[in-house]
Amino acid sequence: MRIIALKFIVLFFIIFLLGCNEKSEKVNLKTAILKDSITGEQYRPNFHFTPKKGWMNDPNGMVFYKGEYHLFYQYYPDDNVWGPMHWGHAVSNDMLHWKHLPIALYPDNLGYIFSGSAVIDWNNTSGFGTLENPPMVAIFTYHNMEGERSGAIDFQTQGIAYSLDKGRTWTKYKDNPVIKNPGIKDFRDPKVMWFEKSKKWIMTLAVKDHVEFYSSKDLKKWEYESKFGSEKGNHDGVWECPDLFSLTDQNGVSKWVLLLSINPGGPQGGSATQYFIGDFDGNMFTTAGNETKWLDYGADNYAGVTFSDIPENDGRRLFMGWLSNWQYAREVPTYTWRSAMTIPRELKLNETKNGYFVTSKPVKELQNILLNGIVKTEKKFEVLNESYLLEFDKIKSDTFSVKLANTLNEFLEISITDNNLVVDRRLAGNSSFNDVFEAKHKAPLNGIIIKKVQIYFDKSSVEIFVNDGELVITDLVFPTETYKSVNNFGDIELVTIYPIDLIFDN
Repeated sequence: MRIIALKFIVLFFIIFLLGCNEKSEKVNLKTAILKDSITGEQYRPNFHFTPKKGWMNDPNGMVFYKGEYHLFYQYYPDDNVWGPMHWGHAVSNDMLHWKHLPIALYPDNLGYIFSGSAVIDWNNTSGFGTLENPPMVAIFTYHNMEGERSGAIDFQTQGIAYSLDKGRTWTKYKDNPVIKNPGIKDFRDPKVMWFEKSKKWIMTLAVKDHVEFYSSKDLKKWEYESKFGSEKGNHDGVWECPDLFSLTDQNGVSKWVLLLSINPGGPQGGSATQYFIGDFDGNMFTTAGNETKWLDYGADNYAGVTFSDIPENDGRRLFMGWLSNWQYAREVPTYTWRSAMTIPRELKLNETKNGYFVTSKPVKELQNILLNGIVKTEKKFEVLNESYLLEFDKIKSDTFSVKLANTLNEFLEISITDNNLVVDRRLAGNSSFNDVFEAKHKAPLNGIIIKKVQIYFDKSSVEIFVNDGELVITDLVFPTETYKSVNNFGDIELVTIYPIDLIFDN
């Protein structure tokens, strides 16, 4: 009897422990869900770059060197809203798997470290390194907050710094600033390139409602060349974050492209990036057209620029933007961290019967993170992953319509309506943090015949590419739970889903 009683006690104790463990698991799950809702971690993307913590905005200093893509970015590590700007830093060998590195540039007595660029000084024109170990040089805007608060207008100047160890440590130039302010309030965001024909560096600088070009032989002494844009393009906001580079079209014709971010004034009312196509001779940029062209018709691709020093045997023009909008960037429901970068894109020049256009195509490296494609023939189906690519092929352009939905009746609708590609996020999830977030975004087709649509969804963002980037819409969304139901209402012959696993562990 004692043995039986002892067995009964042991069995009861085991059952008790199992019950406690199950309750513990439920409590832990509830705690995790509650923690996510407080920190916003449920919205941290799986395959987009985000900071571990703190505030991030513009991408800066993007450069390729010795097998590494360098991403610097506007960063405030001490809060989740904008503050004293630093340059955060991360590196990657594929623009997708990023390694966080220590902060590269800190504010100093000349000011905060605002946006700018980085180059490899291969010929050691600056004298900061050697031909065997050329310096990586960062060119950035100093923003003096004391000057701004005092009512001065010359509080933005241009400074430089250099690194001799692949960007791991930095030395600021002792004679900064290298360009003083001429008496203009908005005088910032230097993007520098090497102009081989004239053997000199060219700086493109945003100056209120236009850009100005400067040249230098050594990155230290700069001379004014010319200006462009006062009467071109959209002027509903301040011009920012310029980028000048050449592209060759499908017929072998080379043109120069000038990117200009503007805030406000975008096609959806807030931040956006316009571009111009023309010619540059080392002194002046000229363009015959005056039509405003947008790189992305969504609300959430801003301040993007391209990587410097991509090897000739690669030859691509690679772009990343800030996945947010100044209308609500400080208020989105993520709290440990704020903001992500767009997926990297390859920019191409395309000549059409309506003129030249720049297309934005997801980089080929993204193919390496896609799991096996699953072809779907039914009109409604479920997906298992919280991040995925939906690819729609062989579309009749007047019948495309798809809804991404969850079990809470929240949905994001993407459709063609009245010759527009429309993204409706009005019922997509949480929009209570800002009055303008709940919106329907339209992009005019302008004669585009839609044959293929790719939708990259990653927990809190959707990036839509029509015909390999002929038309692009990038939007944030904050569903209470992820979209795992797809409703295809269009006449589409082929639908494929590519699940994407977690690749970026913060």
